[in-house]
Amino acid sequence: MTPLRLAVIGAGHLGKIHARLAAQLPEFTLAAVVDPHPAARQAAAEALGVPARDDHRALLGEIDAAVVAAPTSLHFDIAADLMRGGVHVLVEKPLAADPEQTAELVRLARRRELVLQTGHVERFNPALLSVEGRLQAPRFIEARRLSGYTFRSTDVGVVYDLMIHDIDICLALVKSPVVAVDALGAAVIGRHEDMASARLKFACGAVAQLTASRTSFRQERVMNVYGPRVFASLDFAERQATVVEPHATLVDRSFRQDRLDAAEQARLREHLFDELLVKQTLPRVELNAIEEELRDFARAIHTGCPPRVTGAAGHDAVAVAHKVLEAVREHAWDAEGLRRGPLAMPRDLQAADLPIGDQDTVVLRTRAA
Repeated sequence: MTPLRLAVIGAGHLGKIHARLAAQLPEFTLAAVVDPHPAARQAAAEALGVPARDDHRALLGEIDAAVVAAPTSLHFDIAADLMRGGVHVLVEKPLAADPEQTAELVRLARRRELVLQTGHVERFNPALLSVEGRLQAPRFIEARRLSGYTFRSTDVGVVYDLMIHDIDICLALVKSPVVAVDALGAAVIGRHEDMASARLKFACGAVAQLTASRTSFRQERVMNVYGPRVFASLDFAERQATVVEPHATLVDRSFRQDRLDAAEQARLREHLFDELLVKQTLPRVELNAIEEELRDFARAIHTGCPPRVTGAAGHDAVAVAHKVLEAVREHAWDAEGLRRGPLAMPRDLQAADLPIGDQDTVVLRTRAA
């Protein structure tokens, strides 16, 4: 199989990782690293022994495929340029800055019969891969994705930066349209929301509660999936999953705890997760998710089969993220509804706002004096 001539567009944090891995894979020949900043592209190109370019358009006709790891605001123009030139593209998440742009990229890929893959790398995380086939018809999903402020991806907020990973996974698991979104968010450091919480309701009745923050003192990337036959706790950071499956008597509701004597109750308390709710931590699988993502990209190009995360999936994730952002902008932070959006902070409480008794009134007046 002839290696694909690949260029990496963007020599930032993720671009350098993609370029390093692609240079080591037999599926690719790394043809160039592209970045408008001379120091960034030169450092990456010298480290890998490949040409450095300042414009992706100069590579048209010289490459078969490209990874777009530029800032989100540039994804649409770069990916569209490349596909018009007959190049297959893997675009880092989010696919583009809004649903109109993502829809146009999907249409362009279909017209040109090109692979358009979205870089939702968590779909290749072993924690998800190990249990995905067992998570049928989930009813409730809760996810927390928390990190400190990295000063990367500051052209977008935490919804497009972090939460969109969990949105994509929820859509892949539930396989039902989102019919309602409620959300709130707060900007802490930059112009965009740095913390957000969203509740998604699906047409099938499933619900997802997603929380994301990039101003957290705790690192966390977890998802809990509740289904009719299995519960799964996924730790994306540890790349490991734990599943709990109820005994058949719990599923068919024939178990009668009221008929147990004291000795049997005591025994089951000690063995609850061995007998009634059978818990299993699945073996950790060691693999590099970005490497698997690149291999999947190459397979899709060579075989014509869709990649694991298509451009259409990337569009759907952006469409839902866009609804989350609309809900964040509409969220009112006070009773009159005058302060809205991620930059609106609640007003200071006044004594007149509080339902207080006489004793508390005295305390408040003393403090005011």
